[in-house]
Amino acid sequence: MPATLDLHDIQGLVARGYGNLPAARFLLLTIDDAAAARRWLGTAAVTRGDERPGEVAVNVALTSSGLARLGLDPAVLALFSNEFFAGMTTPHRRRILGDHGDDAPEAWDWGGPAGRPVDALLLLYARDRGQLDALERRQSPIGLEVVHPLGTSDLDGIEPFGFRDGVSQPFVEGLAKEGPREATVRAGEFVLGYVNEYGLYTDRPLLDPAADPDRLLPRDPAGSGRADLGRNGSYLVVRQLRQDVGAFWQFMDRAAGGDPAARTRLAAKMVGRWPSGAPLVLAPDADDPRLAEANDFAYHEPDRRGTRCPVGSHIRRTNPRDSLDPGPGTARSFEVNRRHRLLRRGREYGPPLTIDEALAGGDAAERGLHFMCINANIARQFEFVQHTWLNNPKFGELYDDVDPIAAPRCGTFTIPTDGVRERVTDVPRFVSVKGGGYFFLPGLAALRYLAGMGGEPGNSSSPVGS
Repeated sequence: MPATLDLHDIQGLVARGYGNLPAARFLLLTIDDAAAARRWLGTAAVTRGDERPGEVAVNVALTSSGLARLGLDPAVLALFSNEFFAGMTTPHRRRILGDHGDDAPEAWDWGGPAGRPVDALLLLYARDRGQLDALERRQSPIGLEVVHPLGTSDLDGIEPFGFRDGVSQPFVEGLAKEGPREATVRAGEFVLGYVNEYGLYTDRPLLDPAADPDRLLPRDPAGSGRADLGRNGSYLVVRQLRQDVGAFWQFMDRAAGGDPAARTRLAAKMVGRWPSGAPLVLAPDADDPRLAEANDFAYHEPDRRGTRCPVGSHIRRTNPRDSLDPGPGTARSFEVNRRHRLLRRGREYGPPLTIDEALAGGDAAERGLHFMCINANIARQFEFVQHTWLNNPKFGELYDDVDPIAAPRCGTFTIPTDGVRERVTDVPRFVSVKGGGYFFLPGLAALRYLAGMGGEPGNSSSPVGS
C-alpha cells in the first residue's frame, strides 16, 4: 500500500519548494540563550506540509550542536545518524566530499571550524522582497543571533550558468504528484518514520515513553511503543556553492574556438541538457524549448554509449536512471537508482550574468547556488552521490573524468561519438564551496517537544505550526 504521509506534522519544505514565493532568505543562527530559544521555537509559525502558502512560508532546521544547546540529552542526540551527529567537517567527511585545498572548511564563510557555531537555520519565503523583509522582522528569533544571512536571487528558474534548473526532481510516494513506479521513490527515502526503498524504517531517535509523558511525539510505527522523535522529520543538507560564470563561458569559448554554436553545444554536453532544459537524450542535435520540462526518459536503450548525452555529464551522474549495474536497462537498475535520489530545494544567489558579459570579463559580484537537499540517509543519498558519482573519475567505466560542473578538481571530459571520441582536457573548476552543514528538519510535534524540554510553563503545548 502507498504511504499516507502525515502532512499536518511535516514541515512544508518537504512537500514543496515554494516556487510561487520567489523571494527567499536563509538565516544561519547561533543559540545565545537556550531557554529563550526554546520559547521562540515553541511560538514559531512554521509552515506545514498540508498548507499551500500564497504569501509567506517559514521553516526551521537545527544542527546537532543546536539540539545539544537546546538541552537534548546526549544519549538521545547520539541516536541520530552519525553523519548528522558528527557534522560535515570531520576528516572523513572532507575526504568523501572533496573539501580540501581552497574548499577546506577552514576557508568557508560559515559552517567551518574557525567560525561561530551554526545551531539553527531559519528559512523564510515570500511573494516579494517587501513581504520578505516584513516576515523577517516578525520572525526575529529570540535567544538566537544571526551568524550569517544567505540572500537569494529570483533568476526565474535559471541557475547562474544559464541553464534551467530543478527539472529532474523525484516523484515521492504519498505526495500529490506521483509518476511511474520506476521513477516514484518510497516516502521513507526522504521522511523519517516511513518505509524506505529497502522496505525498512531508516534509523532515527526512538525514546523511552517515559521521556514523553505528555505524548507529544508520535509512536514508533514499527510497533515498539517508543516515542518517535524522528518521525515526519528529514535531514537537510546545505552547501553554499560559488559559481564562476565568467570562467565557465570563457573556457567553453576557448575550447570551441570562438564558435558560438559549438560553445553552447560543449556546455550542453557537460550539463546533459540544453539551456532551455531540453535533455540531450531527446534533443541530441539542437535545443528544443518544447522539451524544457521533459523528464520521462532513460539512458540504456537510446544512448548506452553516451553519444547523445555523455556518460560523464552532470545530469547523468546525479541521476543515472537505468544505466546502473546490475542489469542496465532493467527494473533492477531503476531500483538501485531510487536508493540514492535527492529532493532538491536550493535557491540561486547573486545577480545574473549573460554569456556576452561573461566573455567580456564579467564583474566582481559573487553568484552561485545555495544547494539544499532533503534525504533520510545522508550517507547513502547525498554523500554517495557526491563521492561515488560526481567526484569519481572512474564513473561509468570512464578513466579520468570527474563531474565537469561540480567536481572539486580539474579533469578531462570525454564526448563519445559514432567515430573517434572527443576529449576536452584541463577542464578547470567552476564551482567552489563557501559553507555548509547538516541540519535536522523536525516534524511539528518534534518541534513542540524540543520547545518544552526546559520545562518552561506553556511550552509543551505551544502552537508550533498551528
